[in-house]
Amino acid sequence: MVEVLRSPAMPTKKPVQSEGTLNLRGIPRDTIYRLKMAAAAEHRTVKDLILELVEAKFQDLEKKGLLPKGRKDG
Repeated sequence: MVEVLRSPAMPTKKPVQSEGTLNLRGIPRDTIYRLKMAAAAEHRTVKDLILELVEAKFQDLEKKGLLPKGRKDG
């Protein structure tokens, strides 16, 4: 029988969080431009900026009791 030795320092695999795709239509060009400029001003991607804004809105709605508390993975 072969025994596998694990060092306590070996990292364990985290479960992969599933991702999806969201396509938005009908966004005014000025809004898209401002979004890109805001992301660039903070040296971030548009995706990261949108995720931060959406998460902040979720937390606000959760505090008001209008949205169920989300899972805290990570």
